[in-house]
Amino acid sequence: MQELELVPYLLYEKEDNGIVWIRFNRPEKLNACIGAAERKGTLAKVGEYMRAADDDPEIRFIVLTGVGRGFCAGVDVSGVENFERGDHFLGNRPNEGLDAVRESFYYGVTKLIKDLSYIRKPTIAMMNGVAAGFGMDMALQCDIRYGCENTRFIAYHQVGQIIENGGAYYLPKLAGLGRALEFAFTGHLDAQRAYEWGILNALVPSDQLEDEVRALCARMMKVAPMTQWINKRVMRHAVDSNLETTAVLTSNAALILQSSEDANEARAALRERRDPVFRAR
Repeated sequence: MQELELVPYLLYEKEDNGIVWIRFNRPEKLNACIGAAERKGTLAKVGEYMRAADDDPEIRFIVLTGVGRGFCAGVDVSGVENFERGDHFLGNRPNEGLDAVRESFYYGVTKLIKDLSYIRKPTIAMMNGVAAGFGMDMALQCDIRYGCENTRFIAYHQVGQIIENGGAYYLPKLAGLGRALEFAFTGHLDAQRAYEWGILNALVPSDQLEDEVRALCARMMKVAPMTQWINKRVMRHAVDSNLETTAVLTSNAALILQSSEDANEARAALRERRDPVFRAR
């Protein structure tokens, strides 16, 4: 595994229990992102950290969260040159024409955020506070979202932009079209409504949030890693597919899992009435 290049504004905390905590670490700015698609920009580093965890055989689950009061307040606009023109949000190529800007945005920011959904292992957004702009997008790309009374979603309306980077895709699927449009028309969503709409998997008091996420990981630990990985891939594809295609995917996957070491161990543990010991193979 390639050595991970760490940055101070994004922490990588690996624990012996199979959890890695990736924490936005600019609490004085509500964990606003530094940069966008640049190599050391926060978005790029989140993807790099997640891929490193995905490749680490000792890691089972990836938790994305923030230090302090915020989850991630989106891009840090303070000190951004030509912010009023929107250059920073449109790919930083204002002098090369609209198509160059579009290409830069699509293959830069949009791809970085979209790639988070391709992480093989389960990803959890522990939403301890506000998730705005890029922060909201990264949370929506995670598999599971746990929130608290401090959680709230803020779109790009404050900078005159539409919901993008996956939000326009995931929100109608999670909440339904009417509710997603209500959010699109207002730009703000509090924790209670996000939970009622199905955007948050759980809503718990802030002082219990980490304990609840740890309990979730403990429950997931009892399931074979390969089963989780393949379930995730099949279900994410099934969202955009139909019953017949999904049946083909599950039929192929079931045969692969049937002969895996983890499947044999699961059956043996069931017969012997003991906890299984999985090796992800």
